[in-house]
Amino acid sequence: MKLDVIKLDAGKAGSIELADDIFGLEPRVDILHRVVRWQRNNAQAGTHKVKTRSETSYSTKKIYRQKGTGGARHGDRNAPIFRKGGIYKGPTPRSHGHDLTKKFRKLGLKHALSAKLAAGELVVIDAAESDGKTAALAKQVKNLGWKRALIIDGATVNEGFARAARNIEGLDVLPSMGANVYDILKRDTLVLTKAGVEALEARLK
Repeated sequence: MKLDVIKLDAGKAGSIELADDIFGLEPRVDILHRVVRWQRNNAQAGTHKVKTRSETSYSTKKIYRQKGTGGARHGDRNAPIFRKGGIYKGPTPRSHGHDLTKKFRKLGLKHALSAKLAAGELVVIDAAESDGKTAALAKQVKNLGWKRALIIDGATVNEGFARAARNIEGLDVLPSMGANVYDILKRDTLVLTKAGVEALEARLK
């Protein structure tokens, strides 16, 4: 399918042919959900930790005699039943990540790109280049109506453009190898450069 290509100044720059097997799929929510869950689980730190009864700082002395008090039988104050005692079966440091095949991850990225195109939220620009001035780029972005946008370039990102985009709220820039389902779906507008389209198509073939 064909899509118009524009410049950063909103001028026309011809058109581009997008591969149907990457940009023309019927988006499936179940596939996107699985890939996003895999991403977020792998990103989770898993450093949560509570103290067990062997790690709390009370004395280990038996608090009162076993029999004759009329109260329940207890050992030391570290027992989970007491306030500030150890926690029973609390969280411990662990990895939340799980495996997902490369084939499925590729499929998820294809469905994310297709979902953006189907929703009319995919824009292709000629090139992402700038002299490094944030004010000039911010004006262009405002004129184009991009509020929460992700720009995906080719193998590398133009240094001046990355520097100019760094301080613009809601604008993120990634090289093609950094393209991922979560970041694509999180933004209102997905912007691809022509080099970015070629790199993504080569990566997902």
